[in-house]
Amino acid sequence: MEANLRIRRLATWTIPVSIFVMGLKYLAYLLTGSVALYSDALESIVNVIASVGAWWAITVSIMPADDNHPHGHHKAEYLSAVVEGVLIVVAALLIVHEAWGALQHPRTMDEPWLGLGINLIAGVINMVWAGILIRAGRAAKSPALLADGKHIMTDVVTSAGVLVGLVAAIVTGWAILDPLLAIIVAINILWQGWHVINASVQGLMDVGVEPAEEMQIRDIISTNAEGALEVHDLKTRIAGRVTFIEFHLVVAADMTVGDSHIICDRIEDALHKKYENSQVVIHVEPEDEAKLPLGTAAVPFA
Repeated sequence: MEANLRIRRLATWTIPVSIFVMGLKYLAYLLTGSVALYSDALESIVNVIASVGAWWAITVSIMPADDNHPHGHHKAEYLSAVVEGVLIVVAALLIVHEAWGALQHPRTMDEPWLGLGINLIAGVINMVWAGILIRAGRAAKSPALLADGKHIMTDVVTSAGVLVGLVAAIVTGWAILDPLLAIIVAINILWQGWHVINASVQGLMDVGVEPAEEMQIRDIISTNAEGALEVHDLKTRIAGRVTFIEFHLVVAADMTVGDSHIICDRIEDALHKKYENSQVVIHVEPEDEAKLPLGTAAVPFA
């Protein structure tokens, strides 16, 4: 519960932080008239919308299971991440439209150094906040928080590229560098948007854990299954911050329900210790359901 509240607090604070950064970047654009800074400010508007979406998704995802949603509301975070990816793509297309017009009629910037200074401050704020969100999102396995953090970090990379490019444009006097830079920014945003959408769609389609993580789960089960004969049909899926683990546990046909329950509890406790937000389902079967020859020293996987 404490972890859920912390995630929600971070998602809530992301909204005012994004609005403040957006204001700084839009001010930088107004002072300079730079198309590249306009593209940076436009992405910040997407950040604000995405932050609101992430806050909504996290608020829904931490709601307890109910009659209509017996497995919880965890996948709400994937919906937020998909919407954020779509918004990123829309922002990129708007930037290309604006930059194309500027390519036809390049213009020099007004108050370039002041605008770049303001944009630099906004970029530093974004970098610090994105780092906080990414670390928290990975630690809590929150797709919405992680997607929001990665999107903001993309904004940081964009801002850095814009600053370098605009300094070059100011020094050389080549005004055409401004719209060209905006187009490069748009391409980068499109690429990041694709990654966000793809990762979220995989989650909505019940993707399993990574192979290395599955091996950890197998080791935990086998180590704590003393008294059982075999484990098979392991299935995993990830839904937001929750990892679902399901498998069949083969025991001796004459073992009592109470003894098999003790083994199951031991395995579940070990899995919950490693994967705090896991939900474990164990199907106990008699020895004639085993898929491997009996008599091995350790509890094997079929």
